[in-house]
Amino acid sequence: MTGILDERFTTQRHAADLERYPGLATRRDRLSRLARMTRHHRQAIIQAIQTDFGQRSEAEIRLAEISAVVDAVRHARRHLRRWMRPRRAGVPWRLLPAKARVMPQPLGVVGIIAPWNYPWSLALMPAVDALAAGNRVMLKPSEHTPQTSALLAQLIPQYFSAEELCVVEGDTELSRRFSALPFDHLVFTGSTAVGRQVAKAAAENLTPVTLELGGKSPVVIGADADLGQAAAAITFGKGFNHGQTCIAPDYVLVESRRLTDFIKAMSHAIEHQRSDNSRDATAIINEGHQQRLTSMLEDARDHGCRVIEFGDSAPALIIDPHQSLEMMREEIFGPWLPIIGVKDTQAAISFINARPQPLALYAFTHDKATQRELAHHTRSGALVFNETLLHHAIPQLPFGGVGESGMGAYHGRHGFERFSHLRGLMYQTKRPTTRLVRPPYRRWLLKLLGY
Repeated sequence: MTGILDERFTTQRHAADLERYPGLATRRDRLSRLARMTRHHRQAIIQAIQTDFGQRSEAEIRLAEISAVVDAVRHARRHLRRWMRPRRAGVPWRLLPAKARVMPQPLGVVGIIAPWNYPWSLALMPAVDALAAGNRVMLKPSEHTPQTSALLAQLIPQYFSAEELCVVEGDTELSRRFSALPFDHLVFTGSTAVGRQVAKAAAENLTPVTLELGGKSPVVIGADADLGQAAAAITFGKGFNHGQTCIAPDYVLVESRRLTDFIKAMSHAIEHQRSDNSRDATAIINEGHQQRLTSMLEDARDHGCRVIEFGDSAPALIIDPHQSLEMMREEIFGPWLPIIGVKDTQAAISFINARPQPLALYAFTHDKATQRELAHHTRSGALVFNETLLHHAIPQLPFGGVGESGMGAYHGRHGFERFSHLRGLMYQTKRPTTRLVRPPYRRWLLKLLGY
């Protein structure tokens, strides 16, 4: 397998060296093929993902897997001409009439290690940005979704040459070897623990990385929040893909005086959205993850926590869990939702800041002062007011983490620039004034500089 990896990497490296700056038409054509592949084979994609999960909501597959990729391509194609255009840069007056530009240049070969929770879109959305930036792409899909990975490996060669975009399938060992290749950029989406290993392997080649790692994304319920609206949005975010989303709400902080009312609002929202609705249900990906989640819940019960359940396909509420519990130390990545009473918003901010910086922070408040307080005194990959998850669908927003939730961001122009080298260009005139600052230095020059 190492030989195949090296061969495919060498093929892409050679192609990138021969065509160092693909034109607009070439890039748009590659993007169109990616969207066409996704649209034309959507039923096969749905079937493969449902087979991998055992049960997965078709509506959610269409929203989060298929539409996400097609919309990303549409946005990139629409704006690509402007993104590629060199931008003017200011020149200090002492260097006039010289001119300067910033030119986005392809990096070369980009590697992508994709996760299992959104096995189509999180494999191809980084590829959209990398192809838009003019790169070649090698993709390693997750071994935990073998049907979807096999479908990617089957379809991509029908739409792309191996020099443009290729797929390599394999287990954890292949992922280690993949991350050790001398890519020009490496993208990894997954756990923080594995992200550390990927970054360490990439560092051997000085390969820059984009790490999307997740973590525990908190929700703050402001004093002015409409509890019904907040509960509906949180239930959507936690119930989508049965909580197996890196930006899913992980726990909720609410003023203790409103705790009982918030629990009632959550119960109503869960019963409305998720109770006995098998058509929109999604299963836990495999037995290993199910055992991990079951152990978390049993641990909470063993410590006397109040647990409110609504059925197998719905989120469960865990009220005021002790901070030593596993579900409060580790990312849940499933349908359990701890709800914690706090004194006020300041206490909620202190609670969040005492923990690693999350990939997303959700806050339900329309109070401008509270919004400013959260924006200025917390750190997170994204800060979202009065909604959950849907900031991911805004291509103009960068998507990425900070600290233990990741590094680097992509989506739209942010992804285009992430996978480009922003090359500085300077154009000197035929009669440069800079000859005046060359030796031998004169006294009037020092006076002119003013230093």
